Amino acid sequence: MMVRVSDITEHGAPPSTASPPPEPLRPPDPTPAPRRTAGEEARTLVAGATQGVLASLTADGAPWGSVVTYGALGDGAPVMLVSLMAEHTRNLEADARASLVVAEPPNDDNPLDRGRVTLAGRTVRPAGAARASARAAHLAAMPSAELYVDFEDFRLFVLEVERVRWVGGYGRMESVDAASYAAAAADPVAPHADGAVAHLNEDHADALLAMAVALAGFTDASAARCERADRYGLELVVETPRGTARPRVGFAAPVAAPAGLRAACVELTRRARAG
Repeated sequence: MMVRVSDITEHGAPPSTASPPPEPLRPPDPTPAPRRTAGEEARTLVAGATQGVLASLTADGAPWGSVVTYGALGDGAPVMLVSLMAEHTRNLEADARASLVVAEPPNDDNPLDRGRVTLAGRTVRPAGAARASARAAHLAAMPSAELYVDFEDFRLFVLEVERVRWVGGYGRMESVDAASYAAAAADPVAPHADGAVAHLNEDHADALLAMAVALAGFTDASAARCERADRYGLELVVETPRGTARPRVGFAAPVAAPAGLRAACVELTRRARAG
């Protein structure tokens, strides 16, 4: 093919006949939506469950995994009530090193794309006032344990957390030190938000689309649904001609209780439609 001199660009190549690249899906400087810290994520997972997998060490140093129930103290330390007949109890009495894995329930998709947290540290048997607090924490999570919590062949162990590893799904993970974990607060909204999320998707798809366009910057969005809600905002799944995106939109202020989620979503909708 002959190229005329007039067709040569200043860089010495023919002009491209390809279509110009599409505009970016997001504005170059979108306002970042607040999200939970890794410490808050970990505390929320621990507060939202009562069962985990305990890893202890056998006499020969081999790892031993077993399912246990737990409650949590105010600093997020798990409290386990275990039987003397259980191998993990004998392991803990011989070697205090242990870890506890807590995971979100699996859904219909890949369970590895769900949240989980590993708490690692050393176990102690609380005594005196500390035992009373540990006992109360465990019973708050597991009321049925009232029947046997004071039996001589059961032991309360507190896992004193030294290190935390949180995984929020693919590509979301972070380590947390003990102080940051203890200082963080569990999300009061997320564990109770499933009904609100379903209501948004069933009755307010137009509002979610407005949020995706005006607040998340997906100006060519064709549909949007809410995947999760927490105290700081909503996580959306947005459909565009260029594929699926998962942006986040933030509330004007953190929500302190589940009852405040409706008003926060109304304000978010107002802001989206005003924009």
